[in-house]
Amino acid sequence: MPVIAIDGPAGSGKSTIARAVAGRLGLDYLDTGAMYRSIAYAALRDGIDPADDAALAALVVRVAIDVDDKVLVDGEDATTAIRGTEVSVAVSAVAQNPAVRAELVRRQRAWAGEREGAVMEGRDIASVVLPGADLKVYLTASDDERARRRAGESGRLPAAEVAADIARRDHIDSSRAASPLVVADGAVVIDTTGRTIEEVVDAVLGLL
Repeated sequence: MPVIAIDGPAGSGKSTIARAVAGRLGLDYLDTGAMYRSIAYAALRDGIDPADDAALAALVVRVAIDVDDKVLVDGEDATTAIRGTEVSVAVSAVAQNPAVRAELVRRQRAWAGEREGAVMEGRDIASVVLPGADLKVYLTASDDERARRRAGESGRLPAAEVAADIARRDHIDSSRAASPLVVADGAVVIDTTGRTIEEVVDAVLGLL
């Protein structure tokens, strides 16, 4: 069974498409972004400044994370909480921390190594976590499309605020020193703008 790595910026459709591809193939799926959000949630819970590198480095090695249908942080259901505004603001700083990235990449590789096949999505899966994946896909979409999707997901934030947040995340993700968001060597770029979930999933599966 294949190991599939799916990367892309915020709002490109990574989670939706990766989950659907995994469902079609009967493979396990891992949302690595939820892992970074879990660390951000734990930092806020413990009163740790997301910009405090040393404190985050100590935190990440002791936090238990279980990402499945629900997201458990130290045994607590944080599925909804990790998608909240506070965590969304803090996660970019957390994701820039080299110690956090090193520990979570270690866990992600271990997760994939325990399975015959899998679908993993994030921002550095094909470039860093699983460079030897059987299929590497980079999803993208227009700025307007990504903002529209994110505004629909939040259900409460103004479109202009969502667009500004996406631009901020794009800049941080692509310019950070540790594992920046890039199109990995050998990755196939798929533009999801104006396409249905089924169309994109078919396009991904057609690459196998």
